[in-house]
Amino acid sequence: MMKNRFQHILAAFIISTSLVVHSCNKEDEDVATIPVVGIAKDPSNFKGEVSNGQVVTLDATKVYVLNGAVTVKNGGKLVIPAGTRIVATAGAASYVLVEQGGQLFANGTFNSPVSFRSSTETSGSWGGVVICGKAPVNTGATNTSEILNSAYGGTSATDNSGSLTYVKIENAGVSFSTNVKFNGLSLFGIGSDTKVENIALINSAEDGIQMYGGTVNLSNIVSIGNEDDAFVWTDGWIGTATNIFTKRKTNGSGNAAIKGLNNASNPAATPVSSPTVKNVTLLGGTSGESKAIRLYSGTYASFENVVVSNWTNGFSIESDPTVTYINGQSKIKDAFFDTNVTNKVTATSTSGSSVTLLSNTYNEKTDAIGAGNKLGNPAWAIGWSSLQ
Repeated sequence: MMKNRFQHILAAFIISTSLVVHSCNKEDEDVATIPVVGIAKDPSNFKGEVSNGQVVTLDATKVYVLNGAVTVKNGGKLVIPAGTRIVATAGAASYVLVEQGGQLFANGTFNSPVSFRSSTETSGSWGGVVICGKAPVNTGATNTSEILNSAYGGTSATDNSGSLTYVKIENAGVSFSTNVKFNGLSLFGIGSDTKVENIALINSAEDGIQMYGGTVNLSNIVSIGNEDDAFVWTDGWIGTATNIFTKRKTNGSGNAAIKGLNNASNPAATPVSSPTVKNVTLLGGTSGESKAIRLYSGTYASFENVVVSNWTNGFSIESDPTVTYINGQSKIKDAFFDTNVTNKVTATSTSGSSVTLLSNTYNEKTDAIGAGNKLGNPAWAIGWSSLQ
């Protein structure tokens, strides 16, 4: 019989294998169970720090009661396997923060997503997930996040803060301080080697997801029922977003589907926000913000295959730098505007004056499918994200 070949379990291998590591030959199989360490020891009291050099792996068979803050420190790794449920109970004191140099590996699957929600299942009843990286931003060399005052930003465009796949974040958005709320998912200066795909932001009291600079690329994002904006960027985000599905609350309240800025106080700041956004379906409502996509404060952006329905205004292009970049430059390709959209694309100068749209600013495509199913729920999101 073979002896167990694994004397030490490497951190990277823990991440890739989730709960168990196998070593076997034709005769038998030895199983090494990942040890329960640190804050994973008591699922009924899930809070505390993941320290430098520590790898904390949760157990998907447990429900973790987030009755305080979880902070992943520089050099720490928190591994959350498929099917794990985390339930927040402490309002603003319940949140997950990944500091610069820390990593979060929350890797669900289509059939077994990782779930974060509050015990009350009401909007704004806990914090959210906040990740701070070392990628470039345009707010200065030294930055602290508006949420939790954690350091972020730097010079590492390929910084790796971990991996989030098939993750559902519900009921987030409690107030952190005066006029500042948590988002469902806040990405501060996150680098391109961080994996963010198949993420659902549901019923947040603030924005669903927001990028604060960085170079992270996103795909398969569902953001629905949020009280503020569904999908936001600012502070020099340079990345891609592919397959985005947003929908307002059933009563039609809420703000923009997509809101993009370069820098709120300095529209000329560099690096300039300039994401590429493809395959988008934006479903609006009857009250609240009238603009599906609002681009302003100097942001650049390119769009392709966009479906807009039940909004008064489709694209609102505002501020001189943003208008100059988009007007007449074919930056909006293959857009479908439903018959209930009054103004497809408008442009406004920094001073507030209306700007005449030039030819080739956008083109329409009646058979555009947006996130995959035109006005319907996309197949890639059915089930795990709460969409049916």
